[in-house]
Amino acid sequence: MTTTRPVHLRPRSVGLVFVGGAAGTAVRALAAAAVPPRSGVPVTVLVVNVVGAFLLGLLLQRLQHAGRDDGRRRDLRLLLGTGVLGGFTTYSALAVDTAGLAADGRAGAAALYGGGTLVLGLAAALLGLRCGGLGRAAR
Repeated sequence: MTTTRPVHLRPRSVGLVFVGGAAGTAVRALAAAAVPPRSGVPVTVLVVNVVGAFLLGLLLQRLQHAGRDDGRRRDLRLLLGTGVLGGFTTYSALAVDTAGLAADGRAGAAALYGGGTLVLGLAAALLGLRCGGLGRAAR
């Protein structure tokens, strides 16, 4: 009887997530270093999270329409979705930045920044899902 290890325990899968995560984190770090905060608000984190949400919705929808989550499609999901986009986006930095704004006495900016990022991220993910499904109904 052969048992298959769960995906999260397979060295290949862990390696794909690791490599993708390192790449995504590096891109985010470069973007954050290149764009300073605007009026004390780290806009790069907001943009990164919204763009990442869109790309994740797009990727997952395209992969879903392509077939079962196995083989090459699973590898792409792990490398690009969990890895690259997981490393690229950063809701932990969003939380820290939001708390920092609030601690600086900027409760309105904190609420707008934190809440706005979540709302825009949800809208971006839904748009990515919609764009990922375009042209698929006719097939």
